[in-house]
This record gives sequence, structure tokens and C-alpha cells, in this order.
Amino acid sequence: MQKPSTARRLISYALVYKFRIIGALLILCCAVGAELGGPYITKTIIDQHLSTGTHTMAPVLKLLGLYMGLLLIASICNFSQAYLLQSTALQIIKNMRMDLMQHIQRISLRYFDNTPIGQVVSRIANDTEAVRDLFMSFMATFVVSMMQLTGIFVALFILDWHLALFCLVLPPIFALVMVVHLKYSKIFITIMRARLSDMNAMINESIVVMPIIQAFRREKVTLEEFEVLNKDRYVNQLKQFRIFSLSSRNIVGTIGSLVTAMVIWYFGRESLTTVISFGVFYAFIDYLGRIFQPIIGIFDQLTNAQRAFVSADKVFTILDMEGQEVEKTDKVSRPEGVVKFEDVTFAYKAGENVLKHISFEARKGETVALVGHTGSGKSSIMNLLLGFYEPDEGSITIDGRDIRKMSKQALRKHMGIVLQDPFLFAGDIKFNVSLYNEEISLKRVKNALRDVGAASFIEQLPNGYDEQVVERGSTLSSGQRQLISFARALAFDPSILILDEATASIDSETEGLIQRALKVVSEGRTTLVIAHRLSTIRDADQILVLHRGEIAERGNHETLMALGGRYAKMYQLQKGESAVVG
Repeated sequence: MQKPSTARRLISYALVYKFRIIGALLILCCAVGAELGGPYITKTIIDQHLSTGTHTMAPVLKLLGLYMGLLLIASICNFSQAYLLQSTALQIIKNMRMDLMQHIQRISLRYFDNTPIGQVVSRIANDTEAVRDLFMSFMATFVVSMMQLTGIFVALFILDWHLALFCLVLPPIFALVMVVHLKYSKIFITIMRARLSDMNAMINESIVVMPIIQAFRREKVTLEEFEVLNKDRYVNQLKQFRIFSLSSRNIVGTIGSLVTAMVIWYFGRESLTTVISFGVFYAFIDYLGRIFQPIIGIFDQLTNAQRAFVSADKVFTILDMEGQEVEKTDKVSRPEGVVKFEDVTFAYKAGENVLKHISFEARKGETVALVGHTGSGKSSIMNLLLGFYEPDEGSITIDGRDIRKMSKQALRKHMGIVLQDPFLFAGDIKFNVSLYNEEISLKRVKNALRDVGAASFIEQLPNGYDEQVVERGSTLSSGQRQLISFARALAFDPSILILDEATASIDSETEGLIQRALKVVSEGRTTLVIAHRLSTIRDADQILVLHRGEIAERGNHETLMALGGRYAKMYQLQKGESAVVG
């Protein structure tokens, strides 16, 4: 099915507030009418004053009063329409941002794996802001300009229809100039928006990895890379401004001067043969000068409109991506936690399988450990279990139910996960454990932190459990962050607990605390562990040794050590390294 155009989709957002927009446009009509009445009243004052030859001021004062009244009405109407139109535009963009943010929650992780974070931020922040300009500036300018042009030509025909016919040539000329302007300007605006997105992505990446940049003295290289993007945007912006300067005020001003000269010549010639009204001459020149103001206004807003359409294309590209609805999980029952992989094959890229025919079962209360060298497929198994990706072949079941038939929210409701690189949100410590889940009380938060051995250092902080944590928890040590992330998983009381190399960045003392806590919290739960330190999984019920996406060995610690295969060699190597270090 063909997708609707960008213009139609923008109109659909505007139609939600159609009555407010129509009201603003009606007020706008009143303002334009009041403004256009000024020159005609001035013409009447001049003609009356010259025709009577007297200096009676009463009629003039009445007309002046009417003129001032119209200006006051126009001022009030302009304020009202501007407020209505701009507040409506803000509402439209607020809705668009919410739609975009909601849809991002539904998109597959594949998109985020291949898209820099800064580009996504640019879509939500910068591109929607550019669309706002379309509703706030261009719409008002375009409507006002069209109404003004219509009213001006009506007035010109009333004053002198012969000359007004000649002036009808102007709109097609300006329309042609606008088409040429839009054609060439779009090329540079598209590049400018792309470079802005790339710059945002690079800035975001640079801030996140600033310690690495400074440690490896990459400041100069980073600046040079940024300068390339910045200069390319600058060059294209200059080219776009060059087109704008040549095709807007320059052409309009030149044509306007020529037409004004022609009108003066026309009235001068007529005055030699017939008597003409000086009021008509003044009003015609005044209205003619007003023709070029709305044209220039439209030209001035064309860049904003084009930028808005380019940005809207990028926003709607994300909204068109396939996503899955975020479903409610109020009625989802707690599973037993029996996890089964049956002949699972998976590839991030077609033809490059990272998992090959993986089969195993983890029963309730068991701990299954996955070990292997980097790239062997350990994290891919966890990604499949969490529903971040779908297997290409085979099936994954929980309590005998295929996870592909479950909503992602229902699948993950009773899962807890602790990553190797723990992430803490900006907020206090108790929030980072409960994540504002109403079912998790402060007592439950404290118990979880106590179970993992984190209560001792938290209670020594100035504000205790209310201590504020900056983004990513950079004010805490890696071990402290990891303990809090453990407490977060335990507070949610999952049926299935996933530990993705969760003890890799923890010191030996903290590791001892974690090991004691895990023995308690793992009881009655299915626990899957990706292990970096083999000493932490000696008590696992089942150990799967992965090699190039396949299960090379399986069994408990004693069985695998007796086998003398890959696991035994890895364990002996780590044990030997520990001895050397000690």
C-alpha cells in the first residue's frame, strides 16, 4: 500500500485542531481587510479635500477616526491570530514528538544497533522543531500573503482596471522564480540537515567516550573530524543563502522598481490628455507597493518550509518503521521459569550465523552458565531470550510456550537482568532500584540492597537512599553501580534472572558479597549466567561451553574438569593467571 505524502501527513496533524486554525484564519481575514482599507480611506480624504477646495476638517477628521479604528482592529486581530496559530503549532509538535517517542519504544533493537544515538536525538529534538516553523511561520505568512494579494488586486481593479490587468503578469513570474528557487535550494537544505544530524551523533559519542579521547590524546583528531562535518554544513548553507539572496528580495525588488516606474509613467502620460484623480494615483502606488511585501514574505519563509519538509520526511521515516505495540501486563501470570532452546539458529546479518543449532533446557531453580571466548554467541542467546531479536530457525519456549507468541512486555515482566556495564539513571538511589514501580515499596528496596551487600556503603552516603545519582552513575565506583543494578533486578522478584558477565567489573571482595547474595536469590528461580570469571560458576547446575556459535561441551564443573576439554583449559589458565598475580 502506498504511503501518504509528507504534505498529507502534516495536514492530518493540523486537522486535529482544524477549528482553532480556521478561527485564526478568519481573524486573519479581518486583520488583512482592516489594513487594506487604509489606502482607500486616504484616497477618499485626498479627493474630498481637493475637490471641495475648502479647508473644512470635520469630514477629514471622521475619515481619520475611521482609519485609526481600522488600524486598532487590525492590531487586535493580528495579536489574536498569532497567539491562536502559534499555540496550535506548539500543540501539533507536542503531539508529533509524543508519537515519535512512543514509536521509538516499539522499534526493534536492530535499528538502534545500526543508528548513532545522536541521530535519533536529532529527529526528536531538531527535526520536530523545524516542522514547528512550518505551522507557526510559513502557514501564517502564506495565508496572509495570499489574502493580501487577493485584496490588493481587487482594489487595483477598482482604481484602474486597464493597469490592473497588466499587473496580473506579476504572480506567474514570481511563481516561476519560486519553483526554480525550491528546486535548487532543496539539494543544499537536505545536505545541511544530514550534516546537523551527523554532528549531533558525533557530539553525543564524544561526550560519552571523553575519558578515552583524552587518555589516548585524540582531541585534535576528533576536532578535525568534527571540522569536516561543520565545514561541509557551512559550505552548503552558503550556497543555499546565495540562491536565496539572488531569487528573493533581489528579483522582487528589481521587478517592483520597474513596475512602479511604469505606473508613474502611465499616470504622467494620462495627466497630459485627461484629468486624473491625485487620490487614485496615490492609492494605486500604495497598493502596488504592497504587492511586493507579501511576495517577499513568502520568499523569506520558503527556506523554513523546505527545511520543515526535509525534517518531516526524516520524522515520518522513523514513524513508518515496523514496531510492536507496548501491551499492558496486569493480567500476566508469573511463569514457572522453565526455559528451553530447541535447535536455535540466528544471524544478525544474513548468511553469517552467530548461533548454530543451540539446544538446552534450564529448569526452575537451576543455574545455567554460558562460557566461551568473545564472539562465541553467549550474549546472542540472552538477546534472543529477552525477545530483542527473533531466531531464524528453531524455537525458544518458557513453560512450553513459544516466546514469539507472547507480547514483549509479557515476556519480560518476570525477567530480571544485570549487565556487565551497569546503567544508572539520573535520580536518587531508591528510584534506580524501584524505577517508580508502585508495587516496590521502600522497605523492599532496602531489603534488596541489603541482600546484595550494598546497604553498608549507601547508608554512609550524605543522603543515604535519597542520594542523587548523576547520569550513568559516574560518581559511584563500578562495583557500587553493579551492586545497585543487582538490587534492581532482585527488587522486581523475577522468575528468570539473567546475569550478563555481571561480576566482570567487580573486585574480589565485592564478588564475595555477590556470590553470597546470589545463593539466596537464585533459589526457586531460573538463573542464566554469562560468566567471565569461571570461579563464579563452580556451583552452576549446568555449564554450556560455546565455541563459534555451537555448544562444544556441557555439564557441571566437576564433569567438565574431568573431561579435560576447552572448559578445563580455560579454568586452568585463569587459575594460573590468578596465582601469578597473587
